[in-house]
Amino acid sequence: MQDAAKDHNHDFVSSRDVDGTAVYSLKHEHVGTIDHLMIDKETGKVAYAIMGFGGFLGLGEEEYAIPWGSLNYDRSAGGFVTDITPDQLKAAPPRPENWYRDRTYQTRLYDHYGVPYFWL
Repeated sequence: MQDAAKDHNHDFVSSRDVDGTAVYSLKHEHVGTIDHLMIDKETGKVAYAIMGFGGFLGLGEEEYAIPWGSLNYDRSAGGFVTDITPDQLKAAPPRPENWYRDRTYQTRLYDHYGVPYFWL
């Protein structure tokens, strides 16, 4: 049986392959790296990619929750492309404790990035 994680010529991706994937700007500049995904338990939809941004060799890096809908996979780049700018990341609403349970925060975050809500 062929391992889907090693076969990149299809429309599915293993969650194992997403962790560590590069994120690029529309100008193909490296923006960050995906650390992990947040998946809605009830719908099974990927809601967020937690992306490491800034720092050097992982030191001083900050994590940002970005809406999954703001990423598009680019096979030629071997990573995800987003129109989110570093300034938008820095201006994102601060994440409260238990942010993943706070629909008010989630709404503000999705509105900040101009992405349709994952829960609709």
